[in-house]
Amino acid sequence: MDIRIESDALGTVNIPIDKLWGTSTQRCLENFPISTERMPEPLITAYIQVKRAVARTNQALGVLSDQKAEVIEKTCQLLQEEDYGEQFPLKIWQTGSGTQTNMNVNEVIAQLAKREFGIDLHPNDDVNKSQSTNDTFPTAMQISVVKEVENQLIPAIEGIIQTLDELEEHWTNVSKVGRTHLQDATPITLGQEVSGWRSMFCYSLESIQQAATYVKQLPIGGTAVGTGLNTPEGYRNQVVVQLNQILDSDFTAQVNTFQGLSSKDYVLDLHSVINTLATNVLKIINDIRLYASGPRAGYHELIIPANEPGSSIMPGKINPTQIEALSMICAQIFGNQTTISFANSQGNFQLNAYMPVIAYNILQSIRLMADGLRSFNKRCLSGIEANHEQLTKHLNNSLMLVTALAPIIGYDRASALAKQAYETGKTLKEVVLVDGVMSEEEFDEIVDPDKMV
Repeated sequence: MDIRIESDALGTVNIPIDKLWGTSTQRCLENFPISTERMPEPLITAYIQVKRAVARTNQALGVLSDQKAEVIEKTCQLLQEEDYGEQFPLKIWQTGSGTQTNMNVNEVIAQLAKREFGIDLHPNDDVNKSQSTNDTFPTAMQISVVKEVENQLIPAIEGIIQTLDELEEHWTNVSKVGRTHLQDATPITLGQEVSGWRSMFCYSLESIQQAATYVKQLPIGGTAVGTGLNTPEGYRNQVVVQLNQILDSDFTAQVNTFQGLSSKDYVLDLHSVINTLATNVLKIINDIRLYASGPRAGYHELIIPANEPGSSIMPGKINPTQIEALSMICAQIFGNQTTISFANSQGNFQLNAYMPVIAYNILQSIRLMADGLRSFNKRCLSGIEANHEQLTKHLNNSLMLVTALAPIIGYDRASALAKQAYETGKTLKEVVLVDGVMSEEEFDEIVDPDKMV
């Protein structure tokens, strides 16, 4: 393999000639050959934008020459426009601050600038000027999280809400058995039940949007420990101004950078809301899974789309596969919540040193939930049909219709009639008419499921 030799304070390092990274990246590859989880692409993309914004700021504040600032920006643009993904190979299992990833970005920018524009840049002195990993990594992480939420998760949730809106309206007058404790209860309309699902998603959407506003507060400018050492006056706010121009966004400078470096509470709060969404999603899809069970030995009140054969041995079997995939996504998010919660609790002194695993897990949760909801919406939810025959059968056979009689004949007598119907296998109406407590006309007038909803 053709190599080039570079040196640092620890000695010389052999680097493949076709790679743009330098000594820090190469040492990381050699020292942390752990598993396969690489730094997420959205984080690398955000990091490059941070370098671009900082170069502009350093130029404006007179601490970086026009030539170097402009070539850094051109190089960052080149990295965004062309596929240089293989130049960012580092795993998340590295230093807890993400220093090697910061240096990976610095080194690639410096080497690419030399190759493409003939300008010598120092990864630390020029590309990393006015910065520390400790403030740039969380800044890049938070930018990537916000952008993934805005571009992926929110549209996916809005798509689900739209579909549920349509189903709610379509099923407004479809009465069915309500159920509590997995037992029959008083009637409800299918539209009312779907309205509850829709409301859960609306609440989650609002909560995610609110939590994301805090993540938009960036700790850039805190440098090593939050004091802003080695930054020029006006640096923090100017970097955020440049970032907003580049990203067309509304990020702000975090008021207290000591919090921003030592705690990732804003990120944890956002993931906690996503975790709550996952609990609601799992509740809803489990309801649909049960309602679609059958077709002969289950509820079979809902009919889900038949996307693919469900069994390699049982012909004609259709399984709730989209629901199962989304269920596993929810399980993964629950695990990510535990990981991020623990990681945030480990902010020792002036720095949280679990940032790579925090970034990986929240970005995974966002993308998994967004992709899962889109697939579920397209391939299951939007194609669900109501089995009106089965819904009517279960409703008319429900003993809890007796609840409508309780105010007229009393709780105890109504309870006795329901028990008698259950024990004899007769309908509630048959038992009431034999008992003589009221006429058929009176019963039909009082025990009307459509009135009970």
